[in-house]
Amino acid sequence: MQAAKSILYFLLAGFCEIGGGYLVWLFLREGKSAWFAIIGAIMLVSYGVIPTLQPKAANFGRVYAAYGGVFIVISIIWGWQIDKIKPDNFDIIGGFISLIGVLIIMYWPR
Repeated sequence: MQAAKSILYFLLAGFCEIGGGYLVWLFLREGKSAWFAIIGAIMLVSYGVIPTLQPKAANFGRVYAAYGGVFIVISIIWGWQIDKIKPDNFDIIGGFISLIGVLIIMYWPR
């Protein structure tokens, strides 16, 4: 159960970081309403808080190192679903390798 909650926090943090950054991007690069930037900023602050919900045994460095792998995969999925850029075989392989790293860093018995 603890691993499932941890994975959920990673996914939620990834959505907040990428989604928040995307909204700020739309405001600055595509001239969208200031509301995009405000909501994006709130999401980015949320991204800063969510990792603190990870298990107490996971230190800051370990959580953020593992989050890097999750970020890679969510970014690939975001580009595919939002920007309509289909990942190629190397994107998929790289994402898979990064998830293996996440599993080792966060969940391998110590």
